[in-house]
Amino acid sequence: MNIVEKVLKNHLKEGEYVPGKEIAVRIDQTLTQDATGTMAYLQFEALGLKEIKTDLSVSYVDHNTVQVGFENNDDHLYLKTIAERYGIFYSRAGNGICHQVHLERFGKPATTLLGSDSHTPTGGGIGQIAIGAGGLDVAVAMGGGNFYLTAPKVYKVNLTGALRPWSSAKDVVLEMLKILGTKGNVGVILEYGGEGVKTLSVPQRAVITNMGAEMGVTTSIFPSDEVTKEFLKAQGREKDWIELTADKDSAYEREITIDLSSIEPLAAAPHSPGNIKTIKEIEGMPVDQVCIGSCTNSSYRDMMMVGEILKGKIVNEGVSLGIAPGSRQVLEMIDRDGALGAMIAAGARIMESACGFCIGNHFSPKSGGVSLRTSNRNFEGRSGTKDAQVYLVSPEIAALAAIYGKVVLPENTDIKYPNVAEPQEFLVDDRMIIKPDSKRMGQTEISRGPNIGKPPVNDPMPAKLNGEVAIKVGDKITTDHIMPAGARLKYRSNVPKYAEFVFENIDKTFPERSLKNKEAGIANIIVAGDSYGQGSSREHAAMCPMYLGVKAVIAKGFERIHAANLINFGILPLIFANPADYDDLQQGDKLTGDFAPAVAKGKITLTNARTGKKIELLCELSPRQQDIVTAGGLLNYTVK
Repeated sequence: MNIVEKVLKNHLKEGEYVPGKEIAVRIDQTLTQDATGTMAYLQFEALGLKEIKTDLSVSYVDHNTVQVGFENNDDHLYLKTIAERYGIFYSRAGNGICHQVHLERFGKPATTLLGSDSHTPTGGGIGQIAIGAGGLDVAVAMGGGNFYLTAPKVYKVNLTGALRPWSSAKDVVLEMLKILGTKGNVGVILEYGGEGVKTLSVPQRAVITNMGAEMGVTTSIFPSDEVTKEFLKAQGREKDWIELTADKDSAYEREITIDLSSIEPLAAAPHSPGNIKTIKEIEGMPVDQVCIGSCTNSSYRDMMMVGEILKGKIVNEGVSLGIAPGSRQVLEMIDRDGALGAMIAAGARIMESACGFCIGNHFSPKSGGVSLRTSNRNFEGRSGTKDAQVYLVSPEIAALAAIYGKVVLPENTDIKYPNVAEPQEFLVDDRMIIKPDSKRMGQTEISRGPNIGKPPVNDPMPAKLNGEVAIKVGDKITTDHIMPAGARLKYRSNVPKYAEFVFENIDKTFPERSLKNKEAGIANIIVAGDSYGQGSSREHAAMCPMYLGVKAVIAKGFERIHAANLINFGILPLIFANPADYDDLQQGDKLTGDFAPAVAKGKITLTNARTGKKIELLCELSPRQQDIVTAGGLLNYTVK
């Protein structure tokens, strides 16, 4: 068996392990973060669950740590008291970004991790099957329920050779994005192997698995080998190590080979992680802002590399440089080892160990500004500035640009490549993690601020659809397009308020128009192009449209997590049988036809009143998913 088969088959609870078929697996660990976690725990309560049944569940506060107004602080207090009540580990604000901290302190090879964040696959760097999902799926898993997914096709990525100076793990995953793109990879897991794997540290491997999310794969995973063992030993967790490698002659759906020695510095140009350019192509481009950090590139090694590059230099007068170490552990260590002082002396602005700039929560670029970032997404407007030009690069290239005020090739500078080794022993201090206390479990009173509401509940699916195309959008619509992040995230536990901003950056009139239809008994329908729902696992991109009366999304194609979230909230994801029918639909078109009874047939036919044309739509759901969407969502389906 390959690595993926070994882990998933060992956790298989339902179904037959045949690629393309639905299976259910046991989940060992869960993680949440505050932007999605509040609703996940509200749903946990709504499901009537009374105890945590995973081996480990951790609640992280790392997204909305900029506490402007009462909303975020109230949510964090809710999360803290929920954790105490139910026996969940609680990582306080300031302790670090969930994926960085989980890799350091909790991740275990050969286990399963489900997280309410799309970059949960970071855990694959340590040999964990780590999958991002909506908060409702995570809530069910915390209560001991199975997680359902499609048995994956496994692609083997053979790594040979070793990275040259100035080429990095970020460049490896950007090369993978050049090969696979950002769509068409639903139902795939990437398994990395080959002799080149031994040359990559666990943090470097985690960079690569982190951005597998941008390819739309279910997750990515590396072997658990001696390198993994040394990392866990340095974290004081050698007992958590287990060897995990593929058997000889393991079978794969596809094999890709990358010679690490051939990798050159790359960038993802606006406005997609799949828009890959070489640094040579953009050399000389002036830069206004540089942001180093995020869950992708904020490890000890990344920060030490940046510190060494900045040592004795000063940030260019035209550049604003922000640096966010990934965890308190990293921050303390780079302080001890001199990198932090070098950063400050160079003029860097040191930011919280949090997600801040990556989600547009602060440190937005100027109007039309060029921002080089080490994060994982550069969707239009995600930085908080709609017309900003965001490029994704490695920490090394970002640091050089901060000094020179433009994109430069390393060989055209007088800066020597820093040789930074992984530490033999990490600084371990878990005092900012509140551990479960049996005395508090079941006794703590849960704090609920005025911004915290109840999860909205949908009506069962109607037998016949009387619908209207409320909006028509194009290809690669992200969850950020649907539900803006940044400052709007403070309304994440107040769905009626958050729903006021659905499609805010595309059509501000959508919420009002949709509510009028809902009140008139008309179902709202979203029409979209290919790869609908890229990006975040934020289930609000399904929940808020559901609140506005959306009953179906008709698209040329969907991304995995968002399609699952639509089903969980009783919205039917429908695919054009004939993609050309997309061109015939307009906003305002009235669509009618059989609905709930047709779900089990796998096909739904709707008639367009304007043209009289019948539109054939595919409804590719498992019997379980059919029952969920017909009931009006997973909450209705579970609490019945």
